[in-house]
Amino acid sequence: MDNFQIPVSYYLVLSVLLFSIGVMGVLFRRNAIVIFMCIELMLNAVNLLLAAFSVLHGDTGGQVFVFFIMAVAAAEVAVGLAILIMIYRNVKSTDINILNKLKW
Repeated sequence: MDNFQIPVSYYLVLSVLLFSIGVMGVLFRRNAIVIFMCIELMLNAVNLLLAAFSVLHGDTGGQVFVFFIMAVAAAEVAVGLAILIMIYRNVKSTDINILNKLKW
């Protein structure tokens, strides 16, 4: 079996594509759950690139950063969803345009 290796440029293109989809979702969508999913998509794009460059350079430092980013993303989802549930209980919607009611 020969050693087949995918070039790093493919990972770079895929990561840029995923990150830009996430940015567009955050900028143009109004549903808070979709915005959280787009933020997670951006974090996973960065994780993919860190892991690819970590393998390219033979250093495990990038993979350690991926682990920490995943831990921070899990905490962000837990706190974000808790806040979103409390907002939904008060406003009965996850649309971020309705959140103007929460201002003083």
